[in-house]
Amino acid sequence: MSILLQEALFLLLPTILSLLVLTNLVKWRRKKKLNLPPGLAGWPFFGETFAYLKPHPATSIGQFMDLHMSRYGKIFRSSLFGEQTIVSADPGLNRFILQNEGRLFECSYPKSIGGILGKWSMLVLVGEMHQDMRMISLNFMSSVRLRTLLLPEVEKHTLFVLRSWKQDSVFPAQEEAKKFTFNLMAKNIMSMDPGEAETENLRLEYITFMKGVVSAPINFPGSPYWKALKSRSAILSVIEKKMEERMQRMGSHGKAADQRGDEDDLLNWALNHSNFSKEQILDLLLSLLFAGHETSSMALALAIYFLQASPRAAQELRKEHSEIADKKKLRGECGLNWDDYKQMEFTQNVINETLRLGNVVRFVHRKAIQDVQYKGYDIPCGWKVLPVFTTVHLDSSLYSDPHDFNPWRWQKSSSSSTSTNYFTPYGGGPRLCAGSELAKLEMAVFLHHLVLNYQWELAEDDQAWAYPFIDFPKGLPIRVRAVT
Repeated sequence: MSILLQEALFLLLPTILSLLVLTNLVKWRRKKKLNLPPGLAGWPFFGETFAYLKPHPATSIGQFMDLHMSRYGKIFRSSLFGEQTIVSADPGLNRFILQNEGRLFECSYPKSIGGILGKWSMLVLVGEMHQDMRMISLNFMSSVRLRTLLLPEVEKHTLFVLRSWKQDSVFPAQEEAKKFTFNLMAKNIMSMDPGEAETENLRLEYITFMKGVVSAPINFPGSPYWKALKSRSAILSVIEKKMEERMQRMGSHGKAADQRGDEDDLLNWALNHSNFSKEQILDLLLSLLFAGHETSSMALALAIYFLQASPRAAQELRKEHSEIADKKKLRGECGLNWDDYKQMEFTQNVINETLRLGNVVRFVHRKAIQDVQYKGYDIPCGWKVLPVFTTVHLDSSLYSDPHDFNPWRWQKSSSSSTSTNYFTPYGGGPRLCAGSELAKLEMAVFLHHLVLNYQWELAEDDQAWAYPFIDFPKGLPIRVRAVT
């Protein structure tokens, strides 16, 4: 029987070889026909990743993008983060990618990000689970809640930080901004009050956690990534303890029994309005603590930095907020309300310009989930796609003098629909940041009280750098004095 089988295989061998050759020929022809964007792959495995991540001033596109765009144009290919990648500095392609999330492209962050933020983090999830978590977040930060509950909380936490500032002392503005946004998120995620020992301990753990998030994913004892994983466990233990306390007070209908305002937080919201598992809720809360703290604090630090270098903009901003404060005083009102916020038109211009020039979110990770063609180029299924927002926000064809801080460019009479269509500080499409409106509210309220009460100047030369995360190497040291 074995002899007959060998003879049969021998007779079929030419046919099998022919099929293999034909299959490889088809694949080769298909590959040859692909019109990939120009570019280079760089070194094996690492590709051009180190060159791409080389630190540079945050208000620039960096040497890597500058060099590659001058050689290859606004769409080119490279090898980044261990994958074949199409890099886009093209406004149209970036918008196309964001708008076709889930159809032609999907989120595709490096595994190390999911390893530290959690596999259920909103940043790395795709599909229905991401939509469900996003919906919970959107409902919790709805316009009604922004007006009635979150605005007073933002003002309360703003004053908590500003009232601790001492005249003529030097302190890091970046750290103060992070303290403000962390305390605000800790309160609204799980009702933790600022200044309490438990809140401060959690904040210190979070600082260690963040250092690991932005470090190389090298997991050996003593490395930042290793320390971050330990801090992640410590943070999750705090959240889990809070969750168990709430669940013990669950009512007979499966709702958290205590619905008082001091616990009207995201933890209660997730327990009452979702069917998520404990692990999923833990990752959701951790990812929102990360997203709601880091980007907002850096945007606020950037605004402080840009305004100290632009006295005219600071003066215009102070004038707007003085008028709002004077009207409130005549009406005998205390505390900001939604009508006050809607009057902050120049403030919104300052916020937009800060986000455009500072580029807190510089790029996002996406992957083609089917073959795509754009402007004659092929984007093969499975390739990573990197829409770079910085290059668009600093594009001179969209923004005149793009490296100048000019809030007036956002006035309705000055801004064009083209520039606003391609303005993506919070991403876009189905994955538009769920907390974008809260982030803008935070900046507006903080700037309101800042310009009414203080003038400030840099105590030392410092500027924001992209690593690619944004950071002030010296922490943005400033000296303040009271407005007279």
